[in-house]
Amino acid sequence: MGLFRSGLPRLAGWLARAMLLACDRCQACSGLLPARDGPHPVCPSCAVRLAPRLGGYCPRCGELAADPAAPPQVCPECLRQDRPWDGFAFHGPYEGLLREMVLGFKFHGRLGQGRVLAGLAAGAYLRAAARCGPGAMAPAGPDLIVPVPLYPRRLAWRGFNQSLELARELARRLARPVAVNALARIRDTTPQSQLPGSKRLHNIQGAFAAAPEIVSGRAVLLVDDVMTTGATVETAARALRLAGAERVDVVVVAR
Repeated sequence: MGLFRSGLPRLAGWLARAMLLACDRCQACSGLLPARDGPHPVCPSCAVRLAPRLGGYCPRCGELAADPAAPPQVCPECLRQDRPWDGFAFHGPYEGLLREMVLGFKFHGRLGQGRVLAGLAAGAYLRAAARCGPGAMAPAGPDLIVPVPLYPRRLAWRGFNQSLELARELARRLARPVAVNALARIRDTTPQSQLPGSKRLHNIQGAFAAAPEIVSGRAVLLVDDVMTTGATVETAARALRLAGAERVDVVVVAR
């Protein structure tokens, strides 16, 4: 009996830990989620930190203004030159919790965080699709969803393409097909994150080729996780245009 009683606290502790592991946890901070009806991937505190940027940005490229409460306004750079894309959408600035989640998903394989990021990208797309004017999405939606590809060597090293995972979730929500082979990375390049902004466009030039038989005459939604200088997205969008894409819209999680 004494042995049985001495084992009870140990059993109770094991059951308590098992129950905690079985509870739903916030995909951003790993804290316990409050009891609610339906799925809620992040806790209320993290949801506030992941709120979308609704003002103080350029609707054509997402360039951020100092005042987040200012109305969206086309930036001087977009006034000076055309972009190789039509519509543009992003969720928020590449900082704070959003940046941590992008890096956790991209480099540490945190797929739960990837699903949250995909939901944020889908919300950004829908907000852009609901507005008119510069940066608005195609009224009828895309024909194809195309992820920014990785070079095969880097894909093998990472094990997955984060942009493809985002594109798959967007495809599910928008009921549009993902065209995995529409865009290929044909040249291995130094990772953009390792270069200063002034060298990124030169580094990525000629890195992509699009398949005319897939994209010609189609409205394409190009998907990536982050846009900083815009060099990668610009080069990929130009390759799609060169292959005959009728329209290219862009959605990224962070800017």
